[in-house]
Amino acid sequence: MSMEFEGLIFDLDGTLADTMPAHYLSWREITQKHGLKFSEDRFYSLGGVPTSRIFSMLADEQGVSIDPGACAIEKEETFISYLSEVGPIDPVIEVVRENHGKIPMAVATGAMHWVMERILDELDIHHYFTAFVSSEDTVRHKPFPDVFLEAARRLGVTPEKCCVYEDAQLGIEAGKAAGMQVVDVREFHTPRRITAGA
Repeated sequence: MSMEFEGLIFDLDGTLADTMPAHYLSWREITQKHGLKFSEDRFYSLGGVPTSRIFSMLADEQGVSIDPGACAIEKEETFISYLSEVGPIDPVIEVVRENHGKIPMAVATGAMHWVMERILDELDIHHYFTAFVSSEDTVRHKPFPDVFLEAARRLGVTPEKCCVYEDAQLGIEAGKAAGMQVVDVREFHTPRRITAGA
């Protein structure tokens, strides 16, 4: 299907990399440490929202005083300790391999740049992509289309000629708002849940 497109854009967490269980383990560890509640369902509903913004939201809602930026760094450093448990999402990586060298491809993520780099290196897939957009690169984040529009700009492809691969509802909305075709990875990949029956 991708041959009709001139650019492919991939979300990272839960799309290229099966990171969501490891992310939730690290979220649970740090939120509990700071006296915050964060259910696994809520975690999935906020896929694509930058870490520091989620900490701000949780702190405001629960009346807890924290430094969201410092907590975000703590959470991401904890996540890195779980990286050995992270694997590729094979059907998506297959699309990447099939199109490598044929059309330009980008990674567009709500993750911090250094975390994105570590995940791509861990999975040895960095070399497939020619453009990278992380949370530091846009002011507005998913569900706003900015991250995908910036990826298209860096690829040199008009948005309507791009196809986005995404696993989170906010990211799917962002891709559609950017005027791009969107493939919902949840149709063929379900991440393992940490909380039984959640």
